[in-house]
Amino acid sequence: MEITAEQIIGAFSIQGNLVSIKANNQGHINSTFISAFEENGKKKKYTHQRINSTVFPHPDEVMSNIVSVTEHIRKKTENLPEAERRVLRVIKAKDGKPFTIDGNGMYWRTYLFVDGVDTYDRVPNADISYSLGKGIGNFQSQLSDFDSTTLFTVIPHFHDMGMRFSQLRNAMKINHENRMSLVQKELEFLFDNEERGKRIWDSFENGTLPMRVTHNDTKINNVLFSKETGEALCVIDLDTIMPGTILFDTGDMIRTACSTADEDEKETEKMEFSIPFYKALYEGYMESAGSFLTEKEKEGIKESGRTITQIMAVRFLTDYLQGDTYYKIAYPDHNLVRARTQIALMQSMDRQWKEY
Repeated sequence: MEITAEQIIGAFSIQGNLVSIKANNQGHINSTFISAFEENGKKKKYTHQRINSTVFPHPDEVMSNIVSVTEHIRKKTENLPEAERRVLRVIKAKDGKPFTIDGNGMYWRTYLFVDGVDTYDRVPNADISYSLGKGIGNFQSQLSDFDSTTLFTVIPHFHDMGMRFSQLRNAMKINHENRMSLVQKELEFLFDNEERGKRIWDSFENGTLPMRVTHNDTKINNVLFSKETGEALCVIDLDTIMPGTILFDTGDMIRTACSTADEDEKETEKMEFSIPFYKALYEGYMESAGSFLTEKEKEGIKESGRTITQIMAVRFLTDYLQGDTYYKIAYPDHNLVRARTQIALMQSMDRQWKEY
């Protein structure tokens, strides 16, 4: 059944007249479009997304987590400047639920569009790196008193390195279009680092690291920055909010903030780990998060950057070997390029490890 954007929009409680609809092709997972409504001479924009039910088999649980977390944060930010930009606002459907289901059984959600902000795919300077660290730290601090056990685990073992290597081994058996012949160096490097990569997950599993609310996808393009001040205002893309260790989030923050090339840069020699960006990031992060972290968490921050970079390399290579079934790609070797940039970033970290 063909579903129109107008049908989806009409299911949500939005006031005014629809004046425009525009597709948004950013992001690896969900389908998105932006609408604009006008009421009494004022225009408001909304973000509408179809939740990928292959990745998230229980979209109702995803939305339950998001509503709980955003409402918790809103209570702490409602009296701050730019309050409406500091946390996503879920727009309920006309039946009162935080989603609607279309005629094909697909789940859709709507947010109030956050305007007047900047986004980055890569950190442009140390000031933005500092702001990112402070913003992620604020997000974690705001949720440090939230009971993580009340959240659904929407993707079990999401950062379980052992499971990710098991998936990689299964993908090697699939060997889509004999791609194994192209990735022997990459496989050798990743398997040489398998045991080290498991340290954070194992510490979380045995209780050495406390369970907290974690975002699990804190890359820089999931943070909105104020156009006026450069402050990191709002953390978005909350689908993977669930219980975990805070180091899952510091790791992805470090991975994306301290890289000198894009995630899909074909010339891997351009990918380096930036120590100045790391130092600025760490300073901003500790300024806002240092007060609630345990000593074990603080000790693991540096290693977390390497670990999450490794897990992304494993995931990209896994998807490549199984035929590109998870991430959106723009060309056949896209996931291989992504895997290679992550490995290059790990190798740059290793060369400079004693310097930061």
